[in-house]
Amino acid sequence: MSIIAIDFETANEQRASACSVGLAWIDGGAVTRVEERLIRPREMRFSGFNIGIHGIHPEDVEDAPEFPEVMEEFAADFAGAVMIAHNAAFDMSVWRASLDLYGTTYPSFDYLCTVKMARKVWPDLSSHKLNDLGRHLCISFNHHNAAEDARVCGEVALAVAADLGASGIEAVPALIDMIPGKIYAGGYQPCSCGGTSWRRRPRVRSER
Repeated sequence: MSIIAIDFETANEQRASACSVGLAWIDGGAVTRVEERLIRPREMRFSGFNIGIHGIHPEDVEDAPEFPEVMEEFAADFAGAVMIAHNAAFDMSVWRASLDLYGTTYPSFDYLCTVKMARKVWPDLSSHKLNDLGRHLCISFNHHNAAEDARVCGEVALAVAADLGASGIEAVPALIDMIPGKIYAGGYQPCSCGGTSWRRRPRVRSER
């Protein structure tokens, strides 16, 4: 079973305005491959707010392919994979809105949300934002770079699995009362969690 973390950055407030995507493949308990692609939005409207977040300008994507071509490169990887994202509701809505914009059929896969995982496993943290989780796990990264965010999303999922004593990320949902989300031709189902936090003794962690 392939596990792939994904992160989108958008050009403006519209979900169908993806301007970059980051992907991180997880295998054997580690992130083994990371890719980033720039995307040329159909409407080349970049808001100053979004540029301030990710630093991508219109001129950076002028020669980039549009969404369908970018995602088609990885279609074989997505088939049968479990996708993960940090705040998956956002990233999956970007994916769906972009497919809707181009009239493209949805792929079929299950997905997990690392925000929901982190809230269940580390309920006492004051924040479960990706940059704060990175600090909690002693991971340095360039936040809001799609490739870096995807990589750290993968690292968060691996840390959750380790704290749970799970055999792998795919085993996490059964341990925390999580129902994986699904995207499939014609629809989707959101990822959801029950209300009880999973608790264990504090994790002993070395600096890295």
